[in-house]
Amino acid sequence: MSKIIATRAIRGAHKLVARAEAELEKALEEKGPDTKVEFPNTGYFLPISHGMLGLSIDRLGGLKELLAEAKRLLPAIPDERLWVPYLGHTLDAGMAALFADEIIEAIKYTRAPLPYLPEKDPSGDHLWLGAADDVIMRERGIEFVDGSAPGFAAIVGACPTNEIAVKVARELQEKNLYVFLSAATNGASAAQQLREAGVQLGWSTRLVPFGDDVTATVHSLGFATRVALSFGGAKPGDYERVLQYNKNRVFAFVLAFGEVDDEKHAQAAGAINFGFPTIADTDIGQILPTGICTYEHVVSPVAHDRIVSKAIEVRGLKVQVSEVPIPVPYGPAFQGERVRKEEMYVNLAGQKSPGFELVASRELDQVEDGKIQVLGPDVDDVPEGAHLPFGVLVEVAGRKMQADFEPILERQIHDYANRAHGIFHMGQRDINWARISKEAKQAGLKIRHFGSIIHAMYHSEYGAIVDKVQVTLFTNEADVLERLETARAVYRQRDERMAGLTDEAVDLFYSCLLCQSFAPNHVCIITPERTGLCGAYNWLDGKAAHQIKPAGANQPVLKGRSLDSAKGQWAGVNEYVFLNSHKTLETFNAYSIMEFPMTSCGCFECVSCLLPTCNGIMTVHRDFADMTPSGMKFSTLAGTVGGGLQSPGFIGHSKNYISSKKFISAEGGVRRVVWMHKSLKEELRDVINTRAAEHGIQNFADMIADETVATTEEQVLEFITKMNHPALSMPALF
Repeated sequence: MSKIIATRAIRGAHKLVARAEAELEKALEEKGPDTKVEFPNTGYFLPISHGMLGLSIDRLGGLKELLAEAKRLLPAIPDERLWVPYLGHTLDAGMAALFADEIIEAIKYTRAPLPYLPEKDPSGDHLWLGAADDVIMRERGIEFVDGSAPGFAAIVGACPTNEIAVKVARELQEKNLYVFLSAATNGASAAQQLREAGVQLGWSTRLVPFGDDVTATVHSLGFATRVALSFGGAKPGDYERVLQYNKNRVFAFVLAFGEVDDEKHAQAAGAINFGFPTIADTDIGQILPTGICTYEHVVSPVAHDRIVSKAIEVRGLKVQVSEVPIPVPYGPAFQGERVRKEEMYVNLAGQKSPGFELVASRELDQVEDGKIQVLGPDVDDVPEGAHLPFGVLVEVAGRKMQADFEPILERQIHDYANRAHGIFHMGQRDINWARISKEAKQAGLKIRHFGSIIHAMYHSEYGAIVDKVQVTLFTNEADVLERLETARAVYRQRDERMAGLTDEAVDLFYSCLLCQSFAPNHVCIITPERTGLCGAYNWLDGKAAHQIKPAGANQPVLKGRSLDSAKGQWAGVNEYVFLNSHKTLETFNAYSIMEFPMTSCGCFECVSCLLPTCNGIMTVHRDFADMTPSGMKFSTLAGTVGGGLQSPGFIGHSKNYISSKKFISAEGGVRRVVWMHKSLKEELRDVINTRAAEHGIQNFADMIADETVATTEEQVLEFITKMNHPALSMPALF
């Protein structure tokens, strides 16, 4: 092995331990040993010391024991005239460096103001995020277990140019890897370079800026330790299992850019303990024999256009990437990106323009595979900031294709479109909405590339049932409106297939986890009497989706023992929701808005919320853009209920669910609706009256206030009092 690397790593560890000792002495003198020490919003102790040593440090004074262990591990700095350091010495020095890092970082969290922003994404001038909190750990850690994130790259230092930094980051994102950014080279860091280039940073995009201090690198390895403790069955103090789990299951590596000083050598030595090799763009020497890492330990120098592929090769990582012929990076790492209004070049459908998405099965001779048409203006034909209608008709054919599979393929459009860097997509059916960013337009992305994405991904993931895919994209309003009613008729026909099937008649429900890219803890449970929140999936669709793709996002959920038939709670459903919400939701009631309601993502068609003084609820569809009696517009309500939150008094749901006998039946069902905007009320008038008539109430729709008679809660109360609305005489909601 390289004597240069070993010597510099050991020397760097000595420097870090000395720094930790000095900073700890100063902190103890200023703040006292009983000062609380923690990484914010975490229920765990400092992860490296907790995982490796079993220490439960929660006070400044407790760091003294960790410092003593760091000192104990320090080998002597090698004499220039005598070759003594072995890999074991280097590994010990690396571990000592990590302990010192954790001491220094923990002390930072005792200062005011905090040097880090304890949020999911940077905001304003706050770039550095520091340690991952428990919510992020639950959201993201499971991805290293189920394979949706094969590993991470810990980038240390700064690239020669911003352009190289962007190229490396995009290549890593395309391979679905997380990118953890820390440390600086001559005052510059890769995170700052990416921000200067306009790249979105944060957990949402898998580009996570931990801190510009070299000691912030410990947050990468702290995250890896937490993965082993939370999902790998390792116990605190069982360092062998922690390290083995990371070597065998978490495929990570260090990319060192620019000058690699002694302290950075020490970080690399610490990473080697986990089985994570280092690949550098400068000549820092090499450690080529295998041993702790799967293959080589340190490889340098590597050219920037090869450094990512070389790192993946050295780590022994197998990456599967779907080839999608579009001019922007593509992969799940981009699903969390948002295209904000100021970043948008063109808006497609949404509230200001009509749209639809429809998959239709055809005979084999009716579909020309790969044919993609745009009927109407494309990106280059409209000015910046334009709003266009957007109809998507996908015609598919295959010997094993069935009409029952159409909604499943249709719902994937949301998932597939969001994987493209520079595309933001929400909704489905006739509430679709998409944006293309200025950056993507500049790179050459066009509306026709939506068709390229759909064609490539259907063949890649549904090749067992799809032989041919043809896509027509409509951006003229007349064309969209002409086909919109046909699409809606298909949607209604699909919904009618469920007539007569009840929740009590089946033993299995189906889950949908498609929206966890936006709401990582959200779990949609689809029952015969409660469609998915987006309105695109009913129980039969979930069943068909599981048949097509047994390992996909739609899984059978055994109901199990009934715990509360009135509220819709079952033991098996609770167990499934708990595990798949990353252990954040313990209880779920399918029929209640007030007690442990279902979480919501962001693709729901409607929001219902409590109007306290009226003892009832209001319901608003996403198409309604005006203020509601709750004091919030739909967009604000969506932010309140969305994101995977369980919010008593608020639920997101499909339009179809309002017609269900199980619609908030725990609180009295449709009789609780006291306000609904007029267009939605008129559309659902017949079914609303039918449901109310089952309770002996005639012409109930006329008792529901709308925006023509009430725009405040006080006005709603006045109206429903005049109409003798049944909600006023029902039991209090809270």
